[in-house]
Amino acid sequence: MLRRRFIALGGAALAAPALLRGARAETYPSRFVRLVVPFPPGGTVDAGARIIAARLSEMWGQQMVVENRAGIGGNIAAQAVLSSEPDGYTVYITSIGHAIAQFVTPSTAFDPVADFAPVSLLAVYPNIMAIPNSSPSRTLPEFIARAKQNPGQVTYCSSGVGTSLHLAGELFKRMAGVDLTHIPYRGAGPALNDTVAGQVQIIFDNLPSALPFIKDGRLIPIVVAAPTRLAVLPNVPTFKEVGLEPVNRMAYYGIYGPKGLSKDVVDKVYAAVKATVALPDVKKRIEETGSIIVANTPDEFAAQIKAEFAVYKKVVETAKLVLE
Repeated sequence: MLRRRFIALGGAALAAPALLRGARAETYPSRFVRLVVPFPPGGTVDAGARIIAARLSEMWGQQMVVENRAGIGGNIAAQAVLSSEPDGYTVYITSIGHAIAQFVTPSTAFDPVADFAPVSLLAVYPNIMAIPNSSPSRTLPEFIARAKQNPGQVTYCSSGVGTSLHLAGELFKRMAGVDLTHIPYRGAGPALNDTVAGQVQIIFDNLPSALPFIKDGRLIPIVVAAPTRLAVLPNVPTFKEVGLEPVNRMAYYGIYGPKGLSKDVVDKVYAAVKATVALPDVKKRIEETGSIIVANTPDEFAAQIKAEFAVYKKVVETAKLVLE
């Protein structure tokens, strides 16, 4: 009798954590949620994060706080998320660079596929190559000619070492046969400011963050990464048009949780995010940045990450890129 009672009590004790986890999932979120962004304020991902966080805060009745943790190609933010409890109260929004971090940045200490729980790919957006309005070049051929006349003296910038934009710049250098010096920044905001000021000669950036500078004439777009020419930039050719098709890949950003995040919480966050981006005002604000909303399922996003990982890994190996 005593033994049976002990077994019953032990079974109840073993079941308690599972019951508690279920209770937490049912009431999620019962307090504020951190949304970690691996870039400083001012870039495409940060803008999307703030639009979504504001409406999720209203929907949940709990604050979603955007926390910018820039540096080392997103590694600082990623490690902050991985060191958090997998309870849904720390989630991560980041760019396509997450899928390529492992093999382009030697200091990466995580597996971008295995160590995270994909929630949803929120949006895709074109990339842009642009010059300041003070540049003596006005077209891509003019820029290439000037770069060839001044090997190593022409600078280009990106939002950081090991990002997809850095990779695009390195691919462009090799395919166009030019020697450019890379100037990495801790995010798009600082990179844009220095490009506009003429501190660097060209920038590889996401269209949403660069578009305001293009619209007011401070930046001149000379080529875009997109399937076809964009309605907002009808006179700007795509990389495919100018014979540089491998550089012609769009970027994206999405939400992840740390490894071990329960399916219940993943599904709750996904459902809330999908409902949020479907709201007319949210959809309009995101699309006004030049992004296209996707909001696919966790399984679809996981497949997308693996596909991008394979593509960029092959590009790096084929081109024999060695990134600093």
